[in-house]
Amino acid sequence: MSGKEARRLAEVRVGENETFESALRRFNKKIQQSGILAEARRREHYEKPSVKRKRKEAKKRKATSRS
Repeated sequence: MSGKEARRLAEVRVGENETFESALRRFNKKIQQSGILAEARRREHYEKPSVKRKRKEAKKRKATSRS
């Protein structure tokens, strides 16, 4: 994902008779689907460019071996 790509924040509107727990479940599901949580975990610590490159190459190799 490029740095210039705009990313919309996950938003959940709570219904009038909806419980907090169900709204929280919907919010968590939306975050999982959008990949926000995975990206936050990935950015938690600095990753050297060489490590990033090796990770991308390994991901590419894994994807080609599945096909």
